[in-house]
Amino acid sequence: MKLMDMHLPAIGAPTRIELAGLAALAAALLMSGCGNGDEDAAAAMDMTPEEHAMMQAGGSQGTMDSTGAMVRQPVHLTTAQEHALGVVYTTVGERSLEHTIRTVGRVVAAEDRVAEVTLKVEGFVESLSVNTTGEAVRRGQALLTLYSPDLVAAQEELLTAKRLAGRVDEAAEEAWMSAQTMLAAARRRLSYWDITNEQIERLERTGEVTKTMALVSPVNGIVLEKSVLEGQRVSPGTLLYRIADLSEVWVEGDVFEQDLQFIQTDAQAHIEVAAYPGEHRMGRVSFVYPTVDVASRTNRVRVTLQNPDLRLKPGMFATMFFDTRLPETTVIPLEAVLVTGERNLVFVREADGMLQPREVVLGPQAGDYVQILAGLEPGETIVGSANFLVDAESRLASTGGGMPGMQHGAVDIQQAQPGDTARPAEHQHD
Repeated sequence: MKLMDMHLPAIGAPTRIELAGLAALAAALLMSGCGNGDEDAAAAMDMTPEEHAMMQAGGSQGTMDSTGAMVRQPVHLTTAQEHALGVVYTTVGERSLEHTIRTVGRVVAAEDRVAEVTLKVEGFVESLSVNTTGEAVRRGQALLTLYSPDLVAAQEELLTAKRLAGRVDEAAEEAWMSAQTMLAAARRRLSYWDITNEQIERLERTGEVTKTMALVSPVNGIVLEKSVLEGQRVSPGTLLYRIADLSEVWVEGDVFEQDLQFIQTDAQAHIEVAAYPGEHRMGRVSFVYPTVDVASRTNRVRVTLQNPDLRLKPGMFATMFFDTRLPETTVIPLEAVLVTGERNLVFVREADGMLQPREVVLGPQAGDYVQILAGLEPGETIVGSANFLVDAESRLASTGGGMPGMQHGAVDIQQAQPGDTARPAEHQHD
């Protein structure tokens, strides 16, 4: 057989077996790629929008705590970095806090010094002795004269009982006691109708029945309201006057509910009134109302104030100051606290220079300082300013990123214990 007659496969041309193997390999690769795509799609659907954005940007999701908040990591700064960021350190100390609560109040008449003058008998107003609102009256001063058929009949009954008692011999003990009882009952009837003892004694002394009798003021004060006219017919229960003793007044104001812990009954209060600039009056907290206004989240406080010159008038606006002082306690500057909305954090400088984020419990605030109820001990060193920049780096450290030149600890703050002596592993960013 000649060589040229032989049919050999061309060099480089695939055989049927090779083609079948290549097809099987391509199918396996295709199935593998599709499977990974389904897993990636499922994982992407489980991400939050923030996590998806971080993945698209090339970053990791970072460590999250049980509430879904990003866990801050310890941060280490060199001296040059501290100067560049403006970081200033301060020491946790102890001091007493002085706090002044300021609010706006209003002068009102003291409720326990307000009296309403009403009638207990039907009649007609014959004349008015006090006929204007705002007039000052004295206790026992006549307000008006009243004609009442019932009063006339009661006067005649009293005079009759008196004459009868005078005629009965004391030797007749039973008759004399009965006459005295009738006389006392006639006097009581007039007194129950607000007829004064002086008017009753004058009636018995003169023996003359008068057409009208005077109605007198029960208190010293100012007429706040007058609801009667001369000649008016009045019936029992009709309000005639409202009179207030203004030698002592109330100043009432609203304080926010977070300040209620500073307001104590009998505490001193400082009052200033716009009508008298430069004048200062001192009063005492007499009552803290038991309810909080739902809309304004405030609680009303009452201050009792002496007003002997009657210069303070109901309706005036006043500025109220409550000076409070807390005993010596653990405090830090307010700017050292990082408020995240979910927790309050400070960065504590450890012995190895690491800035450790730590959650604290805040108490009352006074000026530029705030009380620390838990989380810090006196003598510890914390970041006093620029803590928001330190916090930004701490959060970046949680995602595996960070600012150039910064060093971060690899220990989760949730796992780090105050007694740990091992220094966290560090890595350097270019």
